[in-house]
Amino acid sequence: MAEEEVKTLEDLGELTGQAPVAEVEAAPVYEQKLDAYGRAYATGKRKDAVARVWVKPGSGRIVVNGKDHAEYFARPVLQMILKQPIAAAERDDQFDINCTVRGGGLSGQAGAVRHGISKALTHYEPGLRGVLKKGGFLTRDPRVVERKKYGKAKARRSFQFSKR
Repeated sequence: MAEEEVKTLEDLGELTGQAPVAEVEAAPVYEQKLDAYGRAYATGKRKDAVARVWVKPGSGRIVVNGKDHAEYFARPVLQMILKQPIAAAERDDQFDINCTVRGGGLSGQAGAVRHGISKALTHYEPGLRGVLKKGGFLTRDPRVVERKKYGKAKARRSFQFSKR
């Protein structure tokens, strides 16, 4: 019996009498998305806060609603939250970030800006997507305030019970 040389998936299918195996799809390739000014734009959300974020090459300035980020977010914890995606991507002092944020409180706004910075970085440098996704910065936090129900004092709290 002569041995035949197998070259492709189709040849293998003919030899074994089976249908050819479909080729594996390649992973999606992400492209750089920039506006006319060379900036990457993204929207970040957290609770009721919505942040619009623009990222461009620069010296590392972060401006939130026209103020420096340290002035707008006075608490060090909020400043740390803001800088997490930049530190994870190891891009300190390489990008200027300008954001406008509305709605919610300061904590929600900081989370929204962090989400927006992460998305804008992936639009500017698609290679950073893996690092930021692994850190959990690209996932929008779905937790929001539960709505108030009728017959209740708040979302779940009942009215005070009176025995007499």
